[in-house]
Amino acid sequence: MKKLLTIILGLTFLVNFSAFADDHVDKKNPYAMIETVAKITFKRFSDEQIEIRKNPDLLKDIVREELMPYVNYKYAALKVIGVKNYKQTTKKTRADFASVFREYLVTSYAQVFTLYKKQKVEFEPEKNFEKAKNLAVKTSVIEPGRPPIDISFRVKIDKRTKEWKAYDMVAEGVSLLDSKQAELSGLIRQKGLPYVTKLLKQKSARPIVFK
Repeated sequence: MKKLLTIILGLTFLVNFSAFADDHVDKKNPYAMIETVAKITFKRFSDEQIEIRKNPDLLKDIVREELMPYVNYKYAALKVIGVKNYKQTTKKTRADFASVFREYLVTSYAQVFTLYKKQKVEFEPEKNFEKAKNLAVKTSVIEPGRPPIDISFRVKIDKRTKEWKAYDMVAEGVSLLDSKQAELSGLIRQKGLPYVTKLLKQKSARPIVFK
């Protein structure tokens, strides 16, 4: 299951949330945002493929520049910490964790970018989201010879800016955020948040490799 989730993540975050230029992306329409940034991300990855093969760590730059502006990593970090562990933390340790968690996501997403093989992605038709605060945007990853992989991107609207950002994805019924919470919440409870922050910082520093 873990291997399947990694492969699915590699196929799907490639079509996720990127910013070639802010005025290209309608951040107040979650459906349009996802489809637009998918095309932009694929194009940049294809255009820079030669350089990436020479220096795989360039994928981290792509993720930072194109992906992370559209990920609500602070909200995701709080979800990973969890309600039960929240009282054991402080404002500073939570802020430190969120910052490192962001870089951990950068490295994680950059690594799965190495799985890109020009898969086709189909997007569900836009639905009425006028009164929505949270919603899931569904897509399907199509690869010849394999059944479609169903993906839902969970996005949340900012009450102040009225703009949408992603905080989770569900691939074939498996939530990435729930998986990370299950993986880390026990460590946070047993070792403390600073310990987990240090652990993720070490993992964030790992170089990107093509396998």
